[in-house]
Amino acid sequence: MDIMEKSLQKHEEWQGKIEIISRAPIRNREDLSLAYTPGVARPCLEIQKDENKSFELTRRANIVAVVTDGTAVLGLGDIGPSAAMPVMEGKCALFKEFGEVDAFPICIDSKDVDEIVRTVSLISKSFGGINLEDIAAPRCFEIEKRLKECCDIPVFHDDQHGTAIIVAAALLNAMKLTKREMGTAHIVVNGAGAAGIAITRLLLQMNFGDIVLCDKQGAIYRGAEWTNPAQKEMAELTNRENKQGSLSDMLKGADVFIGVSAPNIVSSKMIASMAEHSIVFPMANPVPEIMPDEAKKGGAYIIGTGRSDFPNQINNVMAFPGIFKGVLRVRARDISESMKRAAAYAIAGIVEEEELSPDYILPDPFNEKVANAVADAVAKDAVEHGLARVKE
Repeated sequence: MDIMEKSLQKHEEWQGKIEIISRAPIRNREDLSLAYTPGVARPCLEIQKDENKSFELTRRANIVAVVTDGTAVLGLGDIGPSAAMPVMEGKCALFKEFGEVDAFPICIDSKDVDEIVRTVSLISKSFGGINLEDIAAPRCFEIEKRLKECCDIPVFHDDQHGTAIIVAAALLNAMKLTKREMGTAHIVVNGAGAAGIAITRLLLQMNFGDIVLCDKQGAIYRGAEWTNPAQKEMAELTNRENKQGSLSDMLKGADVFIGVSAPNIVSSKMIASMAEHSIVFPMANPVPEIMPDEAKKGGAYIIGTGRSDFPNQINNVMAFPGIFKGVLRVRARDISESMKRAAAYAIAGIVEEEELSPDYILPDPFNEKVANAVADAVAKDAVEHGLARVKE
């Protein structure tokens, strides 16, 4: 039985991957009076006087809403909110297992930006944070931006920022291993959607080097008429020499390839045209832009994919549980750019310098140190930059 059939069988058996468990024992009349009426009126009145008490007197301080409209689910595309539910439940299970954070799936039956923003903002008082998931670009950019403006809790689009953080962590150690100086790398990012743009932004902030962002039509450059508004903005920040041409053209002499695009679009010949000791992160799922064995044939020195059956899995599960664990701990109002950078450095730092090798640039996703290291780094940064409601 292959993994797909086995997964279907397990889902039929589980009938859902999460459940709600009562933290309050209710076994007699006094228990009932304390947990519910009449006793529950007292915490209600305390919260009415001071809304921040909702973080102390309810579970709000540890609950994240996992929100989707089902328009960009895995590699399946626009499959709708109901069909997205297994993925959202899975995400909630990962929050709990890896970060001890409670999460609840919210699958919204609308593609209208105004409706989604209004829906999420209206229910935001029940949660300590919002994790946006599998919402297609470019709407995801506007939804995140507007929710950040109207909600007083952190909003995080994991497909963008979680991916960017893990890529940055992997690249920090890959640069170290290949003895490249920060600021000197020539990087090609293929896929100018939500993930590709977020990766590019974070790598620029961290000063890895010059980046050329590519889409189906090739390199994104200043003056290109086919780009959307988000890509036009990125053209102003990337591609210093304003190169024009195909992905194959851009890879010639490049130090790093990062793919968040489509399967089997890169050949070993294209990898061979890159610089010596090239770093190759083909992350299309489930089939990457180039399979690791083909990349090795082309001379790639370090290879990382999104898959668990190859070394150097670039997996968001090393980011989002710890990030939310940290922001919830200090009740942060936002997840800032500096908090994302802190998370990337924390993940990279778990692998000791003497442990680094071409097949080991990232910690194992099941390494129990990861979530706590990320949480500590993010919480510290939130406190230092005045984004925390409470100090540890």
